Amino acid sequence: MTRMVNCVVLGSEEPGLERAPYPGELGQRIFNTVSEQGWKNWLERQTTIINENGLSTVDPASLTLIEQHMVGFLFKEGDLGQLPDGFRAPGSK
Repeated sequence: MTRMVNCVVLGSEEPGLERAPYPGELGQRIFNTVSEQGWKNWLERQTTIINENGLSTVDPASLTLIEQHMVGFLFKEGDLGQLPDGFRAPGSK
């Protein structure tokens, strides 16, 4: 049976993740409150944030910034997580 969560990203009851996608307390919080689709939405946003800001996943400072964006996107906490002002997806008019 699929585990359901009240997804904080989508604002509805959705199928939950199979396991915590991140270590520690934050990972457990994500597991308890973010759906599979909500996590997929974050992964797409993360790619944009990394590319638009020239971040590196091997740089500790970049990882801290990515985590701050993650918390902002998933839980609406802090000032980060949204797309940069004026951002336009490739191919959009």
